[in-house]
Amino acid sequence: MKRIQYYRYGGPEEMRLETYDLPAPDSDEILVQVKASSINPVDWKIRQGAMKLISGGRMPRAMGTDFSGIVAGVGKGVTRFKVGDEVFGSVPIKSSGAFAEQLITQEKLASKKPPSISFAAAATLPIAGTTAWLALVQKGGLQAGQNVFINGAYGGVGQAAIDIAKNLGAVVTGRVSPKSISTAKAELGIDQVLDYTQAIPAELHKTFDIVFDCNGGLTPQQGDALIKSSGVVIDINPSPYKLIRSLYSRQHKFVFGSINPQILEKLAELAAAGKLSISIGRTAKLAEAIALITDLETGRRTKGKAVIITDEG
Repeated sequence: MKRIQYYRYGGPEEMRLETYDLPAPDSDEILVQVKASSINPVDWKIRQGAMKLISGGRMPRAMGTDFSGIVAGVGKGVTRFKVGDEVFGSVPIKSSGAFAEQLITQEKLASKKPPSISFAAAATLPIAGTTAWLALVQKGGLQAGQNVFINGAYGGVGQAAIDIAKNLGAVVTGRVSPKSISTAKAELGIDQVLDYTQAIPAELHKTFDIVFDCNGGLTPQQGDALIKSSGVVIDINPSPYKLIRSLYSRQHKFVFGSINPQILEKLAELAAAGKLSISIGRTAKLAEAIALITDLETGRRTKGKAVIITDEG
C-alpha cells in the first residue's frame, strides 16, 4: 500500500508518497482501509520535529492522524469492531499514518462512523471535535446560558466549538477574517460576529464565561480583558508565556486533543443528529496531497478543513 512518509525531521520537502508494508495488527489494534483523512497543523509539526519527545525518532515515519474508513482486519483482543465496519478516529502520534491507503490504529482511538455522514465529513471530526469538547466541556465547564467567545471561528476547531457550545445552550460570539464577516453568522450559526482585524469593542470586556482561542491570535491582554471574574481563557496553541501561566492560574488553561472513545462516540452522536459538522474547504486525492499539505503548512488558509480522499469507492 502507499502512504506519505519521511525519513528525517524537516520541512515539506521531506515528504514522499511511497509503498510501505504494514505489519499485522496487534491484539488491541485494527487495520483500516482508509477512505478519507483530514489535515491538522499537528501533522506537519510532528514532521518538523516540534514534538520529538512525544513522537519518538523511528524512521521512516508516516504522516497524518485523523481518518475514516472500513475495518479490514482486527487483532485477537478487539471486541468493539469487526471486518467491514465503517469507522473514524485517529492514530497514535508515535505511529501516525492516516495519509495512506491503509493504517493500523488502536481500538480505543476509533469509533463507528454514523451511516448518515460521509467518510470525508467523518474524517474532519476526531482532533477538531475532541479538542473543542475538551476545551469547552471539561476545561471550561460550559453551562447553558453562558457566553462564549471563539477566536478563529472558521477553522476546524472553531466550527466544532460553535456547534458544541450552541447545542449546550450557550450564546456564542465568533471572530473571523474581514472577508468572512458577511457570511459567518448564517454559515456558522453564531449570535455575534467580529472582524479579527478590528479592536474588540470595549462593551464586550468582562462579559464572557469562556474565551476559546482556537488559533493563537489573542494576546494575553485581550483574553484577560474579555473574561468575567469567574471566567476562563483556553488556548490550544499557546505561546511559552501562556503555557507557563496555565500551570499556575485557574483562569488560564491549555488543551491538547487527546482522543478517547467516549468523546468520539459523543461526536458521532451529534454528527448523526445533524448537530455537528465542519465545513470542508479543500480536497485532494492521495497522489496530490503533498502539495495541499505544503500549501497549508506555508500559510495558505482555508475555511474549515482540508481533506485527503484516498478511496472514492
